[in-house]
Amino acid sequence: MRHQKKAVVKKEETDMADLSVLDLQNLRHLIGGYSTCHCKLQDYASQAQDPEVKKLFQDAANSAMKNKQDLMKFL
Repeated sequence: MRHQKKAVVKKEETDMADLSVLDLQNLRHLIGGYSTCHCKLQDYASQAQDPEVKKLFQDAANSAMKNKQDLMKFL
């Protein structure tokens, strides 16, 4: 069985020049999706009456925002 070496990419070495057009399009799509999810989940949380449901939506909105911010680091 052959072993493949995995490329180690340091965060500070990755910049936008290393991303292909397809990578940028995919990032744009994902970032937009997380942004939409964040907005909708925030809205749902503001309308929720049950504290547990409200917290569920707020936590999900926070997660969507974190994912969006993490993806934006690639740009």
